[in-house]
Amino acid sequence: MKSSTLSKDFTKGNIPRQLLLFALPFMASNALQVLYSTIDMIIVGKYVGTAGLSAVSQSSQILNFATMVCLGFSNAGQVLISQALGAKKKKEMNSIIGTLFAFVMVLALALTAVIVIASNSILDVMKIPSDAREMAMHYLIICGGGMIFTAGYNMVSAVLRGMGDAKRPFLFILIASVVNLVLDIVFTGFWGWGVAGAAWATIIGQAVSFLFSLFYLFRKRAEFELEFNKESLTPNKKYIGMITSLGTPMAIQSGCINLSMLFVNSMINGVGLVESATFGVGIRIDDIINKISQGIQHAAMPMISQNIGAGKPDRAKKVVWHAILLSGIFTVVCMILYLALGKQLFMLFSNDPAVHQMSGTFIKAILWMFPALAVMRGSGAFVQGIGNAKLSMTLALLDGVVLRIGLSWLFGIFFGWGFYGFVLGYGLAPYGFSIPGLLYFMAGTWQKKKTLADDI
Repeated sequence: MKSSTLSKDFTKGNIPRQLLLFALPFMASNALQVLYSTIDMIIVGKYVGTAGLSAVSQSSQILNFATMVCLGFSNAGQVLISQALGAKKKKEMNSIIGTLFAFVMVLALALTAVIVIASNSILDVMKIPSDAREMAMHYLIICGGGMIFTAGYNMVSAVLRGMGDAKRPFLFILIASVVNLVLDIVFTGFWGWGVAGAAWATIIGQAVSFLFSLFYLFRKRAEFELEFNKESLTPNKKYIGMITSLGTPMAIQSGCINLSMLFVNSMINGVGLVESATFGVGIRIDDIINKISQGIQHAAMPMISQNIGAGKPDRAKKVVWHAILLSGIFTVVCMILYLALGKQLFMLFSNDPAVHQMSGTFIKAILWMFPALAVMRGSGAFVQGIGNAKLSMTLALLDGVVLRIGLSWLFGIFFGWGFYGFVLGYGLAPYGFSIPGLLYFMAGTWQKKKTLADDI
């Protein structure tokens, strides 16, 4: 395979340096992606108030569920692309990319239809506070109607990640964030469109990001050695099967975690509006930290996949340990900052003194989650990078359903710990993924199994 100027070969070279340089743009991209939705909450909190804040935070959880389902299949395509690249299978890689495009676009349209048609029923299940329901409906329908742009951006980013390009996804989300910020101020602040204005700003920003990313991939097709012709863009039955087989567990994994968040939200919404708004702000702050550290996992995953595809498992193992080390350093820094500045962060989102007062309870409970996230960045990248989708789904069910919902109910309702118990249960759940994943990695039995690259 002819060497490309933009795709990266991670099967040789200094692993810590490669991981750090590859991870930094992903960490910045994820920070901007969270900032993208965080801007909505900050501006809505300032101009609309606590009810608007609750509406955006609750609707965002529903939209995140749909986005994560699409992302699960995009990540499956990324693993296949990385392993094909590592195995020097250029023609097959082109066909995988074309199949992924068609698959994700159809899926996004189907999810849009479900969200728009079932929006009333979804909000009923969520037990949205009555003061926030109408605004939540506006945000859900407008953003749900633009799901194809959200899914499209994540799909192109997955393709670029699979080929070792981290810089361009950062630039695309930077464009979206700037557009979103400007339109948020105009629509919600100056024009007084409220939550609906924030929704329109979000979806227009996502559309601009997707179109720029698609144009870039087409323009640089020669450097990436891609063929934008009828043959490569026609869905391949073999790769539809592989994307479905690998992506379904990944989609269930992503979906379960977000679905569990909806259940926890529902329990907290039943307590009151202040608790609902505090939890909404808290998980948004947590999401900033979570998504930035997830950039390390996004970087480690294609590095692991390439080395597995190239028949270098020992090098893949080194990537995992360096990912855990890097994410551990990041996590310690974040915990210190959260303890020192947590209440001030909540004050950025809300002017409500009651939310500020309750923020301390949220912080005390959520900090228990951070060590699990540090380990998960390595073990999660490994499980997904080798293509063990069934294990990934099993661990996600343990995390998202058994522990996240079960522990939140146990501590919050059964033990009667209230808001603290709900958040604590939510925070302890990731140990159900990170620890078993690490034990599987250390056991080494995965080295005896056939790789995905053998079937591509």
